[in-house]
Amino acid sequence: MIVSVIIKTLNEERRIRRTIETALAAIASVDGEIIVADSGSSDRTIEIASAYPVRIVQIMPPAEPSCGIGPQLGYQYAKGSYICLIDGDMELDETFLGEGLDFLAKNPNVAGVTGHVEEKMLDSLEYTRRVTRNAPEARTGSIDRMNGGGLYRRAAIGSVGYFTDRNLHCHEEFDLGVRLRSKGWLLHRLDWRFVSHYGHSINSYRLLVRRWRTKYLFGIGELLRASVGQPYWKNVLADLPELRLWALVACWMLASLAMLVFVPAKALAVSAVLVLAAAVVAAMSIRKRSFTMGLYTVVAWLFHTTAVPFGYLRPRRDPRQWIESRELGGQDAENAPAGLDGDGNRWTGVCQRVG
Repeated sequence: MIVSVIIKTLNEERRIRRTIETALAAIASVDGEIIVADSGSSDRTIEIASAYPVRIVQIMPPAEPSCGIGPQLGYQYAKGSYICLIDGDMELDETFLGEGLDFLAKNPNVAGVTGHVEEKMLDSLEYTRRVTRNAPEARTGSIDRMNGGGLYRRAAIGSVGYFTDRNLHCHEEFDLGVRLRSKGWLLHRLDWRFVSHYGHSINSYRLLVRRWRTKYLFGIGELLRASVGQPYWKNVLADLPELRLWALVACWMLASLAMLVFVPAKALAVSAVLVLAAAVVAAMSIRKRSFTMGLYTVVAWLFHTTAVPFGYLRPRRDPRQWIESRELGGQDAENAPAGLDGDGNRWTGVCQRVG
């Protein structure tokens, strides 16, 4: 088996059909398989996926949904020498796997290769905020992470113990990238389309609230917690410039709180806090050339900054452990795949056949 395409899903009934169909077209010219790794969908995602020649695996309690759990779930069952990771709302370019495999064959020191993510989410303030900064997603050549997925060399993943960290609610691909680079591996982005991505189209403020509820915003704090004591700790701090921004925002928030608590003249304190906030929003509005974009940017800062300590203090599970799961309509439990964790110990866990 050459390529295992892992499609991570959670309630993707709107897009999963096209995602699977494009993945099937992409593996038509290579020896491959498709694994739908589901984090507990409650819509028709599984029903729709079941109509296609794919393997479907799904988490079981006590496993909980997270951005990091889906790829690792699929990796547990994958047989391919290369792992291609995409989301359930993406359409895989039919020609990418051939280009990616050729590049990896010619560059044995490269752990993973990706391409451009063509965003179809055009009506969101969050989308606008991301594409107007110098995001890693926009760079070609050598990169430090493969946001949006890509094609990974299985041997490289094995060298770092596990694919993605089940504890992370975001930044799981950055975490994988920094672990791979700490072992001497490289990552590369081709000037080639990898996927088309159909992202969130809901109100951006509602999206922030939803990301808080689903713990997505906790991810960077969880990442910091995961990297403490690791040899790549300094790389995490250096490669996430948003940490420095959020540290400044935290100082602003603490200074405002201190004024409200310790300044005897409360009316003066409230006025000072409001004036400072208005000045920050005004400055960002001028920079973004839009009051709407400036206000949203500042609100997003506050959400992200507040979420960091919540994520850092969350308890962790060993990311090398087998994820409790079942295969829907797949192999019997006694034939479930097994593997080795980062310490060379054989995986153990729950695998249950349903259907």
